Formats: sequence, C-alpha cells, structure tokens
Amino acid sequence: MTVHPTATVDSRAKVHPSCKIGPYCVVGPEVELGEGCRLVSHVAIEGPTKIGANNSFFPFCSIGLAPQDLTYAGEPTRLEIGDHNTIREFVTINRGTVKGGGLTRVGNHALVMAYTHIAHDCQVGDHVILANAATLGGHVIVGDWAQVGALCPVHHFVRIGEYAFIGGGTTITRDVLPFSKTAAARDTHAYGLNAVGLERRGFSKERIAKIHHAYKVLLASKLNTSQALEKLRAEADRGEDVERLIKFIEESERGVIK
Repeated sequence: MTVHPTATVDSRAKVHPSCKIGPYCVVGPEVELGEGCRLVSHVAIEGPTKIGANNSFFPFCSIGLAPQDLTYAGEPTRLEIGDHNTIREFVTINRGTVKGGGLTRVGNHALVMAYTHIAHDCQVGDHVILANAATLGGHVIVGDWAQVGALCPVHHFVRIGEYAFIGGGTTITRDVLPFSKTAAARDTHAYGLNAVGLERRGFSKERIAKIHHAYKVLLASKLNTSQALEKLRAEADRGEDVERLIKFIEESERGVIK
C-alpha cells in the first residue's frame, strides 16, 4: 500500500495493499479497509469499523469514533461502510450503541458532502446523497436513492423513504414519505411527487402515474390518512410502488409529513 510518512496506521488494522493513505491520517486498530480506498489527508478512522472497496475520504473527516451518546460505556459497537462511497471534508460518522443494535451502516455509492453528521445506529441505504451539513440524529433510516438537502437537521428515529427529496434547510421531525418532495416554507410539508427524480431513475410513465394518483389521494383529497389508505387499499391495480408507500405509512411510529 501507499502510506505517507506522516500517517499512522496501527499494526492491527487490515488494510488492502491497493489503498492510498495520505499525510497525517490515523487508522486505528480493528479497522478494515477494502480494495482501492483513498484517504486524502488528515483522516481519522477508528474501529471496530469495516469499510468496503473504492471509498474516498477527504480531509478532516472522522469515521468510526465513539457515539455521541451519554449512555455509551465503551462497548465494542461497529460501523460498516459499503463500496464506492465519497465522504467529503469534516464529515463525522459514529459507531453504534448497544441499545440501538450496535451497528451504524452506510451502503454503497453514497455521496456524503462536507460537514455532514451520521450519528449512532443510523442505517443509510444505497445511492443516497447527503448535502453539506445535513445532520442525522441517532437511529435514522434513509432509504435507497433518497436525497437530503443542505443544512437539514433530521430528528432521531425518523425514517426517510426511498427516492425522497428533501429541500435544503428543512427540519425533519416525522417520517418522510417515499417518492416525495418535502421542504419547509413556514412549516414543513410534502409537496407531492418527486417526478423528475423518478424519471431519472428509469421509472416508467405508468409507474409514475400510479404513484402520482396515490399522492393526490393522500395529499390533495379531503380524506384523513386512515381514509386515504383505505381508499388506496381498495384499488386493485395500485401496483407495487403504491403498496410500498402504504406499508411505509402503516409502519410509521412518529407519523408522516403530509
């Protein structure tokens, strides 16, 4: 491997020979770095942390350090990061806690922009974008292909549905519906379907039309949430995407943003 003379790599760390570790980086024991990972400079990684292949870490990010939780007592909790992720400057990703299952996880192909925080026990899916200074409290679940805008604080235990788009500066305290556009003017609201995002992800016009209809029932009718779900469940041709949307709402513990 290529290790700058000023970097410190613990002898117990498992680092693939193809990794490049730049100036003033610190890699602690119980860290696993997969093939082709690049630490630009001033990167701190502690373990137990398992990192997959072809991930890039930019200056001053802090990966796998102890969770910011007052109940944490030094237990050997973990962080797992998948493949092909870009972790930008000053990002912090903490390990899990025992009460939260002991694992923080980031999937594959994520772009985590500068100053983002991913707290203990978060589960971040694949192809997620977290813009500058997005802040995930503990136990947050982010679905595949979701995008969280800059300067967004996300309350702990919140779920962000797949393909959701959250506008910058939006405070999230309840679950964000899959496929939705959610933003804050005076209050935080779902503003309908993330149609452009779904088109870019290859959704057919028929699939988008079915989801759009479901959103009209949920957001634009005079029905309350229970009545809207009952109406959608009664529609025989609602499709798999609407079924996932219904299930997401039914499983919500904090309520959803409408």
